[in-house]
Amino acid sequence: MTESIRRSGEYENHENPYQGAPQHASAPVNPEWPPPPAYQPAAPGPVESRQSAEAGAMWQTPAQPGGAWNTAPAGDGNGGTALLPPVAAEPAPVPPRRRARRGPMALLAAVAIVAAAIGGGTAYGIQELTGKDEVVASSTTTSVVPSSKTGDVASIAAAVSPSVVEIQATLGSGSSTGSGVIITSDGEILTNNHVIAGASSIKVQTSDGKEYTAKVVGTDSKKDLALIKLENASGLKTATLGNSDGVKVGDTVVAIGSPEGLTGTVTSGIVSALDRDVTVSTDESQGRQQQQQGGGWPFESGGQEFNGDTGSSTTTYKALQTDASLNPGNSGGALVDANGNIIGINSAMYSAADATSSTAGSVGLGFAIPINTVKADLATLRAGGSDS
Repeated sequence: MTESIRRSGEYENHENPYQGAPQHASAPVNPEWPPPPAYQPAAPGPVESRQSAEAGAMWQTPAQPGGAWNTAPAGDGNGGTALLPPVAAEPAPVPPRRRARRGPMALLAAVAIVAAAIGGGTAYGIQELTGKDEVVASSTTTSVVPSSKTGDVASIAAAVSPSVVEIQATLGSGSSTGSGVIITSDGEILTNNHVIAGASSIKVQTSDGKEYTAKVVGTDSKKDLALIKLENASGLKTATLGNSDGVKVGDTVVAIGSPEGLTGTVTSGIVSALDRDVTVSTDESQGRQQQQQGGGWPFESGGQEFNGDTGSSTTTYKALQTDASLNPGNSGGALVDANGNIIGINSAMYSAADATSSTAGSVGLGFAIPINTVKADLATLRAGGSDS
């Protein structure tokens, strides 16, 4: 039978030494009590580590039974037990960054950028997202024709001709023939004021031969512009309005219109000058009289009169000059750049002074109202125009 060995002073009254009276200061500490744990203690958390460090910085031993407690620094060789350094607290986890939500404006901007990179889809993409019928390109980098066909007259004509119409205006003293450019799918059409001025009725024929009745929405005689609207029209092919500020002398251009009632006539040339001062008559009767005599609407440029006397009531605007062949009936039609964008509305052309309507022809001196001037006036025209 194995006998238990108890040292003097240990386990007095058979009580747990941690529950009874404190040990005498002179009593040695049993190195085997308490027994080591059967498992590795868990690392203390940040709070416990701090508390343990504060509480265990000093090791307490009683000076005498029932007496005061002596304190000595841990590990000082007086029987104290050294504490392990506290485990450093793990840094608080960084919350994941939230991705910014993209709103409708960001979506619009992204679609516009991607469409511009692709080419001619820019105007269509913006039209579909905004729900507006008007198609207006912001720069001449938009390409209506494929990039491989830039400058190809046949490709430009095929792409733009469906957006150009012939206009027949019935007047008290006869009729007037001109052209127009479709800018909304439901039939808003830009043309010259002198094409429809004084008209009692207006008929429009599209490139596919369909005929419509139109009414005047607004006129601006000072810029020789007018806006008309087809009745009961839908699904029309709209033109893309470009940026005339980017046009340079020597740029390739194509003119599309209905000279002498020949719908869809296409001619080509270059921009021969910029910012030409063109003065036209705002007197309706004066202009009609000269038009019937010489075939063209009277205007002045460079100090000279063309197609007759402009009269005393006139207005002057800055125009693009082109050598593309323009003839009576081209007025109100499209001047198109190499990418298929409308950069001007044809408005004036010179014909020989002694020519009749049957023999008049272009001598390479034509003018167009810059499309940026037109776009700036569009809201006014839709509201009835400056002449209302």
